[in-house]
Amino acid sequence: MNPYSGDFPSASATPGGQPPTAQHTVDTTVLVTPPSEEAKPADKAEEKARRGPVRDRYFDLLRALALFRVVLYHLMGWAWLPLVFPSMGVMFALAGNLMARSLKRPAIQVIRGRMRRLLPPLWLLGAVGVTGMVIQGWGPDPDNHPGWWWIHLAYWIVPLSDPPYAEGLPGIHGVIGENWAADFAGPLWYIRAYLWYVLLSPFILKLLRATPAATVLAPLVLAVVLEQGYLDLPGERFPSALTDFSTFGACWILGMAHQEGVLSRLPRYIVPSVAPVIALLGLWYATNHDFGEGNDLDSMPLAQALWSFGTVLLLLHFSPSWSEWPRRLRRWDRLITLLNSRAVTIYLWHNICILAAATMWDQLWGIDMMWMHFSWLLESPWPVLVFAWLLIFGCIVWFGWAEDLAAKRKPQLWPDGSASAAKRDGGRKASRGSRRRKG
Repeated sequence: MNPYSGDFPSASATPGGQPPTAQHTVDTTVLVTPPSEEAKPADKAEEKARRGPVRDRYFDLLRALALFRVVLYHLMGWAWLPLVFPSMGVMFALAGNLMARSLKRPAIQVIRGRMRRLLPPLWLLGAVGVTGMVIQGWGPDPDNHPGWWWIHLAYWIVPLSDPPYAEGLPGIHGVIGENWAADFAGPLWYIRAYLWYVLLSPFILKLLRATPAATVLAPLVLAVVLEQGYLDLPGERFPSALTDFSTFGACWILGMAHQEGVLSRLPRYIVPSVAPVIALLGLWYATNHDFGEGNDLDSMPLAQALWSFGTVLLLLHFSPSWSEWPRRLRRWDRLITLLNSRAVTIYLWHNICILAAATMWDQLWGIDMMWMHFSWLLESPWPVLVFAWLLIFGCIVWFGWAEDLAAKRKPQLWPDGSASAAKRDGGRKASRGSRRRKG
């Protein structure tokens, strides 16, 4: 993700680096690079400047795996999946890395840009979801300060706290299950946490540069304090935000530390020695607090914080920084590019897609032939997973354009990189043709 630059030697210099003199002017003409060859470095530099910073494909792969694991976990509910790959910690670490790189520009400009990219997809989600809730009868509660209902709706515009939603709504028969609003609003905690991390990042970066170790470890210390009950806060909104910061804040700061070069300055043996110990400490804590189905890392903030921190630290330590895909992964280029281009859309809409897929799949039990001969298929979650991803891909087409508008790009229905690749190939062919004509 970092741009590269280089200086090219002048073709008019002699091999010894001295300017040509009268006695060897004729001889040095044979050392001057032919015009077609001389243009190559300049053309490459011009093309690189036009393309902008090179994407780190390793980070793209991690983000794509994190999104796939989130969808798989929310459908299957397997307690061991967050242990295999702590998706939320990885996603926050990658976002923190990108935020630290962006903060080379003025902080206000960066924060405004991040909010501009984040909020329009949320507004589109709210326009669809809140409208559906209101149609089904959601509105101000006359017995509970109805004015607060309107004030809390502002969190759908700027999610400094969790946006409100209707509980216990009936579903749409055969299409979506009951209490669908709870699944609809489920992913919004991530948007709220992300927004607060963005707002705090300029201050965190200053602390990181001044006291790296203390800044990285501070969220873990806070997680211990909250877990032990040393800090008891009233209400629900502020304690919820503080718990999220203590759980994943260290991962965000690790991403910033990686970008700032803090991790690379450590002796090579430190991270492989320390990270597994921290992760295993989190696993030990989980297994000693009834870890299992219905009580996994998501319900154990301290265990989640320690396991995610240790795993993310290892992933960043072994980061190969691919500017191009390794040969074995090139076949997945378009899919991974698509998932990265629509990461916010996928995360916001995946929960409701899973619920809709499961609801519609269950309708097949009403067909006699299906339950009599294919009950094994109806009971399997794997067709539901495929169906859910088909609906997610539909949401990419229907709602993904909001991410393009937020980023001030031309809207695309299917941004898998194929159009950009074709454009680059056309540019290369035109450039080669131009060099041949010059030669």
